[in-house]
Amino acid sequence: MPSTSLSVISGMFIGGSAGYLGSLMLSRRMALVAGPLGHLTLPGIALALVWGFDVSLGAFPFVILGVVLIWLLGMRTQLSMEALTAVVFASGVAIAFLFLPVDQAEAALVGDISKTGWADTALAVAASIVVIIAVNRAYPKLVLGNISEELAAAEGIDVRRYNLLYLFLIAVVVALGVKMVGGLLTAALVAIPPAAARNVGKNLRQYTLGASATGVLSAVLGIVLFRFTGLPAGPLIVLVSAAVFVLTLPFAR
Repeated sequence: MPSTSLSVISGMFIGGSAGYLGSLMLSRRMALVAGPLGHLTLPGIALALVWGFDVSLGAFPFVILGVVLIWLLGMRTQLSMEALTAVVFASGVAIAFLFLPVDQAEAALVGDISKTGWADTALAVAASIVVIIAVNRAYPKLVLGNISEELAAAEGIDVRRYNLLYLFLIAVVVALGVKMVGGLLTAALVAIPPAAARNVGKNLRQYTLGASATGVLSAVLGIVLFRFTGLPAGPLIVLVSAAVFVLTLPFAR
């Protein structure tokens, strides 16, 4: 199968799962958390580029380490998750630029989906399916915990455990997304599609499905444009997503 087809398949699943997870993140007012977590992948991407292995595999341990640190700090301080994420990601970026090769900085920052192989596609499909299933099962509990942790606890929900699961799912999507759009633009994968879907969705089902569909559409059109223009795929995917958002503005209520 040509690399373009593999890139499109990977992009569809990553875009769809990122949009679906993003609908939950936007509901919890945390859509931008993926940005700092995306920056946390940069040390792993730098090492992957230096040693010649897949950037997603390099990114994943670092973003998981960051997630665990944020979760542990969150249990020991009164700071918001956004503040803790900012502290951890700043350290990650500093480490990254100690090792990141200058000639490969573009691939780290804006992604390179053109070299997608069978193994990359299989990983993207499997991980995206797991994310979608996990988000679907945890969605009501996470939303309730966001409304009131006391009420969630009264319903028998372990809020800390679900928050850790939530951060882990974000980490998976971020690690997948860095190959497609790079560490710099990862937040757009989970922020823009649900924002567009919220403009037109009349209920929760339309909102979540619309976010996922926008993610898929943006990825496919962005990759197609990349093949025709030769411009970097990552920024094109984000710009397509932004264009969809603009087109939905007249329908916003």
